[in-house]
Amino acid sequence: MRFKVIKPGLLTTVQDLGRWGYQSSGVPVAGAMDLPALRIGNAIVGNCEGAAALEVTVIGPELAVEGEGVVVFSGAELGFSVNGRHVGSWTALCVKDGDVLSFSAPVKGCRGYLCTPGGIDVPLVMGSRSTYTRAKIGGYEGRALKAGDVVEAGGDGFFSKRIDGFRPPDEILPDYSSASELFILPGLQMDAFTEDGLKTLFSSEYEVSGESDRMGCRFDGPKVQHKEAGADIVSDAIPLGAVQIPGHGLPIAMLADRQTTGGYTKVGVLTPDSIQALAQMMPKARVRFARATMEQAIEELAAAKAAVDAVRQLRASWISRPSCSAGALVKKVAAEFRITVEGKSYDVKCEEI
Repeated sequence: MRFKVIKPGLLTTVQDLGRWGYQSSGVPVAGAMDLPALRIGNAIVGNCEGAAALEVTVIGPELAVEGEGVVVFSGAELGFSVNGRHVGSWTALCVKDGDVLSFSAPVKGCRGYLCTPGGIDVPLVMGSRSTYTRAKIGGYEGRALKAGDVVEAGGDGFFSKRIDGFRPPDEILPDYSSASELFILPGLQMDAFTEDGLKTLFSSEYEVSGESDRMGCRFDGPKVQHKEAGADIVSDAIPLGAVQIPGHGLPIAMLADRQTTGGYTKVGVLTPDSIQALAQMMPKARVRFARATMEQAIEELAAAKAAVDAVRQLRASWISRPSCSAGALVKKVAAEFRITVEGKSYDVKCEEI
């Protein structure tokens, strides 16, 4: 299956879990802004969690399907439709040659992922298919998609047509409508700020700036006061979600396309749920910051993993459900092939359980 780009949308790029292991050489991680949404989307179609997908931002593309297969749009509610019929997010759907995928307008959140069995097939660059547009590496020619591009899907995958109509229950899916508080796990440089400065940060309301992008989210609001030593430090590593506060006193949350190191004080790091919530916020959204504990951050990670595991279990139940036409259990579909390792051949049989 292939997707031909009729309209590219605002910013549509190929992303996976990111380009890890090269930060010491100055190469940013990049990857999906909303990692849990990508993981769940891949779980729905039976991919490994790191398979590449098309990240759609605010205004989605219009794509013509060539061939046939299965798609799911995971993440924000951006009005995903097939041939003008609204499908929405999180629902797997069979598509065929000539179908047109499109988006209307954002309802909840601003980013989502078009996932398909086998993932989006673009060349690996340093172990990842993610697009890092500033350096023009990865993805589709290192850039956002434009009209006329043709993007290959990796393959149909086992049982792909059996998941038509599958949608996980709402209780295990992310909710993008209620987040207004972002939790910060205190960092090593918290002592660079005055007590009044920290009180300002954790008692004030901030607004997501229109200058935000995949590199970082800027906030407008009361300025956070540094101690006499100021905001400059010896440059050190910048993790995902680090809340950096330069000399101007306004917080910046570092996101997927963040630089590898930075020389400004960081008050701490956002928890996983807060990173996801921020990735889905539009400019002008208003938030407050709160302190988090390590236990809270660990619980959020565990809950995110449990959600993906639950989706995989539900998917397995869905594809093995009784056939509507025959009224009997669907036979397990298996793939058999031979592989050769160091000159010795092995017969392998794979089936989904």
